Parts: sequence; structure tokens; C-alpha cells
Amino acid sequence: MNKYLAEAFGTFWLVLGGCGSAVLAAGIPDVGIGYLGVSLAFGLTVLTMAFAIGHISGCHLNPAVSIGLMLGGRFDKKDLLPYITFQVLGGIAAGGVLYVIASGNDAFSLEGGFASNGYGEHSPNGYSMMAGFVCEVVMTMMFLIIILGATDERAPAGLAPIAIGLGLTLIHLVSIPVTNTSVNPARSTGVAIFAGGWAVKQLWLFWVAPIIGAVLGALVYRVIGAKK
Repeated sequence: MNKYLAEAFGTFWLVLGGCGSAVLAAGIPDVGIGYLGVSLAFGLTVLTMAFAIGHISGCHLNPAVSIGLMLGGRFDKKDLLPYITFQVLGGIAAGGVLYVIASGNDAFSLEGGFASNGYGEHSPNGYSMMAGFVCEVVMTMMFLIIILGATDERAPAGLAPIAIGLGLTLIHLVSIPVTNTSVNPARSTGVAIFAGGWAVKQLWLFWVAPIIGAVLGALVYRVIGAKK
């Protein structure tokens, strides 16, 4: 149970820190942190949690990552469903806390999307569903390759959290304008259920695409990372 709770608290921190930066800090006039700040915030949540709970649960914080690690031979399939369950619960709990904080400001409105992921008219820069789908698949694939490579026993010891955190930062720098960046179904679910409406209707893409990307990433690393 310790590792399941660690995943819940870790995912809670990822959603609160990442989506919280987007909802509370990104759009403040003149001093807003913008895309760069939000990207860094997401990366820092993974970096800090990797050091905090990596030795307890592996610090997946993401159903797609858990699936990819299972297929990559790094994770026991018996733990897959509990990991995903606790990740989603942690994400929802963070969404609830963020909603309570954000709604303390009279100017707050869910019409801004509440950091939800979207495509078409709900994409930050109006990208199509196909563009969003491809982006999420490819970005999640690369994220899994980074994770599998950085945690390989042949990789430099102790540096995996830095590589993974910076990798997630880079992914956000590229894809926030396209979908608001998911690559994580738990992150998407945690805020979408509070935003409701279109965010829930479009949520399917932010489960399907990251999972496909994770599967591809695991398969690619099985080839390029094979021991001779």
C-alpha cells in the first residue's frame, strides 16, 4: 500500500504544481510566468517527486508511464491497475484543491478551461484533433524513451530524475500551444472533471494518445536499448 499511496501523493503534486501554475500564475498581467514557467513547473514536480518517492514506488505519476514500463519489462503487471487507480485519485484530489484555491478569487471562471487539455477550438492555438493526437502520441513516446533510458542500469547512476524532469519540461515547451500538454491521462482527468463540458468530452484523446505513445516508446526502447 505504501507504493500506491506514494503514487497518489506524487500525482497530486504533479497536478497541483503543474496545473496550479497554469491556473494561478500563467496569466497574471506583466508578471505572469507564461508557457516557459508552466513547462518548468511540470518538470519540477516530476524532478522533486522522483527524489522524494522514486525509491518507494518508482515515481510513475502517470498511467501511460506505468503501462509503458510494464511493456518495457520494468514493472510488474499485478500492480498496474492499483497504480493507475491511485494516480487518477491523486490527480482528482489535486484538481479539487486547486479549484478551492482558484475559486477564492472573484475573477475566477471555469470558462478559461481550468488548465484542461483540448483540441480544435479548445486547443490553445487552435490545432486540429489530428494534430493534437499526433503530438500527444509522439511526445509520450519520447517521454517513455527518456524514462527507460535514464533508468537503465547502464545509465549514469542518480541522474535519472534530472533527465526525466527536464524531458517533461521540454515536452511542455513544444506542445502546450497544441493541446495544453497532457502526455498523462491522470493529469488530464484531474482537472477535466471540474471543468466539465467540452473538457470531459475531449478527455478520451488524452487517454488514448498517451497510452499509444507509451506502448510505442516501450517497443522502440526494446530495440534500441537491447543489450548485446
